[in-house]
Amino acid sequence: MIKLEERLAASLARLILDPAAPPARHIAVGAASPIPAAACWLVKKQGHPVRLSLLHKRTGNPFSEGSRELFDLTGQGRIDLFFLGGGQIDGKANLNLVGTGEWPGGSPQGGVRFPGSFGSAFMYFMTPRTILFREEHSPRVLVPQVDNISAPGVSEPGVFRRGTAQALVTGKCVFAFHPDRARFSLTSLHPGETVDGIRAATGFDFDVPADVPQTPDPTEAELALLRGPICDEMLETYPEFCARVFDRKLAA
Repeated sequence: MIKLEERLAASLARLILDPAAPPARHIAVGAASPIPAAACWLVKKQGHPVRLSLLHKRTGNPFSEGSRELFDLTGQGRIDLFFLGGGQIDGKANLNLVGTGEWPGGSPQGGVRFPGSFGSAFMYFMTPRTILFREEHSPRVLVPQVDNISAPGVSEPGVFRRGTAQALVTGKCVFAFHPDRARFSLTSLHPGETVDGIRAATGFDFDVPADVPQTPDPTEAELALLRGPICDEMLETYPEFCARVFDRKLAA
């Protein structure tokens, strides 16, 4: 049985390897991203010559001073692809990692405070390719307009930025982003999902082609890598994830 996490990792890996996109020679992954990390390892284990900078990795982390070095590399143009999510994401690929309600001054009753934007805006502007990822697909997350823009999806003419979103992958589907129109289009549906169901679960409008394919299953070779060598790479850092998804636990 293919688990959703395995399908999402394989989908992200295919986006990384998209021949129509600029090459991803150096990929960085943040600290709380087991599925994007699995996707990056899948690309690596398939023999593609990519360099991975994994902030979450407890041993062998390439950075001695944490995120400061990541930002330095990105500013120099030496990171090709990054992953971002948000407490809210809207149809223009704007991200909100600050919170809902009136800001500053705290959130009113019913408001929510998110973890904080940290370096998301810098990474969004300075990385040629960003893949947006959020497993939850609901009107609460995918909103008509974010309450606060902590990282904008597109910029006004004359504003320097190296890139913007390539795609948005959720637990229900895959969207492509079109920065020239600041708009998403639906590119594939995960098994069991329908266009009407995606519309009902999405707060923003998006384009739909005449024929929307099903998101491909991971191949047997991809599943073997995910459940074997990739789980081995991730077990120390993401023990709960590996236990839940791959039924593997650290040795006592």
